Amino acid sequence: MTVANAQIERPTRRSTNPAEDGGQRLWRWLTFGPALVMMVALSALPIANLFLTSFQTVTWADGQQTRSWVGLTHYQALFSDTLFGAGISNTLIFAFGAVAGQMVIGFAMALLCTKITRGRVLYRAIFILPILIPGIVIGAIWKLMLNFDFGLANKALGLFGILPHDWLGSPETALLSVIAVDIWHWTPFCFLLFLAGLESLPQDVFEAAEMDGAGPWQELIYVTLPLMIPTIIVTFAFRLVLAFKVFDEVYLLTSGGPGTATEVISFTLYQRFFTEDKAGYGSAMSVAVIFLVSLLLVIALSARRRTGATS
Repeated sequence: MTVANAQIERPTRRSTNPAEDGGQRLWRWLTFGPALVMMVALSALPIANLFLTSFQTVTWADGQQTRSWVGLTHYQALFSDTLFGAGISNTLIFAFGAVAGQMVIGFAMALLCTKITRGRVLYRAIFILPILIPGIVIGAIWKLMLNFDFGLANKALGLFGILPHDWLGSPETALLSVIAVDIWHWTPFCFLLFLAGLESLPQDVFEAAEMDGAGPWQELIYVTLPLMIPTIIVTFAFRLVLAFKVFDEVYLLTSGGPGTATEVISFTLYQRFFTEDKAGYGSAMSVAVIFLVSLLLVIALSARRRTGATS
């Protein structure tokens, strides 16, 4: 019997001692316990407190907090709140518009980067630069670029004889401008995920497609995209959740204006909590947003599991 056969035929050692199994189980719980306690303390308890506050009205008098139960009053008020409706509508438009643009451009960039043979590291470094810039710097950069009087965007239009446009002050283009800035900022995130997915694809499938006479377009449609569907769904889910949390770009560029053109739900929550001091109503609004985002995430992950089951 060879050494290889001896290694293959060696049975796996399993503990038959209940005391030893119990000790290992206790050790796992002791090592995992602190992380579990920290997770509950940092996530579950704040969410529980938020849910509890949504049924209350919080007032302050002489430095003392007073809570009074109001039941479902805050949740009923959400249906007649025009700012909440505008925030949800604008957030959905922003999220799906920005994420769609980021995924299309990011996938194209990743696909092109896999075809580059020289200077690949340099191209990758250039592509991910926007995601490394802090949000406040991005707001300052683009507010200057989109300025009506001296912005580079209007200067470029002037070279073609086109009149300047108030990109951030016009209700027709304010939200589109914020979406464009977010696409520029977060496309590198999609690029990195898609690049990792493309480089992990099995090369023998592409070699077989090439032997069958498939061209670049057919290879993309019938080989690359089907294999990348799980990565596409995961990237979409991640970016959709993050897009629902957008605040800094809206706050720095438009402050929710003009009117309610860029009133996203995060900015509405900021106003309710910190400007109007409506902690109870803001908590109810937060719970509604958490429910909506969780629903979208469950749908995306269910689609991911169905895709994995049929692939």
